[in-house]
Amino acid sequence: MSRIFKSTAIVSSMTLISRLFGYLRDMVLAITFGASGATDAFFVAFRIPNFLRRLFAEGAFSQAFVPVFAEYREKRGAAALKDLVDHVSGALTLVLFLVTAVGIIAAPVLISIFAPGFQGDDGRHVLAAEMLRITFPYLLFISLTAMAGGILNSLGRFAVPAFTPVFLNLSLIVAALYGAPYFSEPVVALAWGVFAAGAIQLAFQIPFLMRHGLLPRPRWRRAHEGVKRIFRLMLPAIFGTSVVQINLLIDTLIASFLMAGSITWLYFSDRFVELPLALFGIAIATVILPRLSKEHAQSNRQGFSQTLDWALRLAVLIAIPSALGLILLATPILASLIQYREFLASDTHMAALSLMAYAAGLPGFMLIKILAPGYFSRQDTKTPVKVAVIAMLANIILNIAIVVPWVMLGWAGPHAGLALATTLSAYLNALLLFLGLRRSGILTLNPGWRSFLLRILTANALLVGLLLWMLPDVTLWSQWLAPQRLTQLLLLIAAGALTYILALLALGLRPRQFLLSGE
Repeated sequence: MSRIFKSTAIVSSMTLISRLFGYLRDMVLAITFGASGATDAFFVAFRIPNFLRRLFAEGAFSQAFVPVFAEYREKRGAAALKDLVDHVSGALTLVLFLVTAVGIIAAPVLISIFAPGFQGDDGRHVLAAEMLRITFPYLLFISLTAMAGGILNSLGRFAVPAFTPVFLNLSLIVAALYGAPYFSEPVVALAWGVFAAGAIQLAFQIPFLMRHGLLPRPRWRRAHEGVKRIFRLMLPAIFGTSVVQINLLIDTLIASFLMAGSITWLYFSDRFVELPLALFGIAIATVILPRLSKEHAQSNRQGFSQTLDWALRLAVLIAIPSALGLILLATPILASLIQYREFLASDTHMAALSLMAYAAGLPGFMLIKILAPGYFSRQDTKTPVKVAVIAMLANIILNIAIVVPWVMLGWAGPHAGLALATTLSAYLNALLLFLGLRRSGILTLNPGWRSFLLRILTANALLVGLLLWMLPDVTLWSQWLAPQRLTQLLLLIAAGALTYILALLALGLRPRQFLLSGE
């Protein structure tokens, strides 16, 4: 097994553990709090620092830091590398401390900006602002955690950063089950759970940095060449790498004007789509970025293209059946995992509408994650920014074009129109990134794509046929008890996965075809 394939498997395995705890967390939140104005307020208060986390942590910072870190490690030696880490940590801490302070002070204003629909509902606005003041320091902790993770990923130590998010899930579960009774508004306990999770995740990675002699000693020097390069790369990358999250924020903004519960339904829909996206899309992107950065530093154009081609094939192999499975099994998944106590059958129906719409965009979301490193590893941040601007404008136009008629016609679930607009803009984003790499000669697809796609589509047609044949009537899921729901859901997932794998094998696809050469 090639080293990059093994690294991807490690990240996916650790991410799977994290996501399983994430689903346990979401089950606890849904069952304990349901879908209401209070949960809408929490998810807005969590989404704002979480959005900034995606920019500073998984997004722009990692995309800018890893290539420069790789170059220093490759060409400048251990002393220069440690000096870079110290000065980046100092600059990042200072900037994030200032951003966090502003965020805490301006919490009511931020809620008015990101959820203007709360303005007419003073209870939701006040509650969301109160919780945002508690959750905002999470940005500081988790961004420093992301820096630590970027260092460890660049050293080939992928398991620890991939496992770290488990602590967020555990913290929220403890807050919901044991902290909520101590607050007059129980949902505020979740905000404190987010705060605690940030500190715990950062503390968890410190011993591993010490083991490699790269525990940062924050220092500040404005003229540090490496820091200036990273921040110069970050500024445009902030927008370019996070267009999906910006679109989700726009969805939240518009959803704040819709009926209470809309933001919560969108949240749970997005969470279920994020499982395959994190397991495979983010895992593959995490692993290929250091490799692409190294190949670019070595001027290895052929290896660079082959790495991207390998990642694209793996993404197509996984994204299409995952999307189809989520679309067909949206109601069974929600009914089996979170439709208990406070989360009602009507909530499942509404969340299923947006889950199907988001799921249709999963291949697009995954391709964005994989294609973006093709630019950032070469320290090209301008092109993704241009693409992101186009995609974001398209999302705004699509939101208006889809949701406004939806509401005027009185159709149920206009929040699903927001998810559909995000899906369509994601495909536009991915297409433009792909065409840019092709036109510049950076990406040359290896032979065999036509036959590969034909096999994938045939296997997926068999998967869809089987699930449609096996699916029980949708009304039965609410009538069954939890054990029967879960048994039926696992049976459908297992049957679908087995059919897909056997179909691919019968059509001549073999695991060895996904081993990347040059390892």
